[in-house]
Amino acid sequence: MQKHITITPAAGTWSVRAGGAVLAESKNALELQEGDLPLVIYFPRSDVAMAFLDASDHTTTCPHKGTASYFDIVSKSTTLKNAVWSYEEPKADVAEIKGYLAFMAQDGVTVEQV
Repeated sequence: MQKHITITPAAGTWSVRAGGAVLAESKNALELQEGDLPLVIYFPRSDVAMAFLDASDHTTTCPHKGTASYFDIVSKSTTLKNAVWSYEEPKADVAEIKGYLAFMAQDGVTVEQV
């Protein structure tokens, strides 16, 4: 049976920008491909400006990855609710993403290779 999720090192340098600020920049990001869903880039927490993030009470559960905790992106002009997620205790098959954060690309948030 084919593995549903693949995790590989993301080539090059990746960044996240929101509200005119760089929230993350990393040469150690991971690419997570889950079935036919769009590719997701996960950033090591150490490469993220955590001062821009506030923990949210929101959680979701994925049968393949576990329970995701969410963060809001807070800037002077706006708050983007639940725009960042992390699997604090991921399932064993995706243990590599522990300590990493993913950002929802949306209006005002860009995730890109630089």
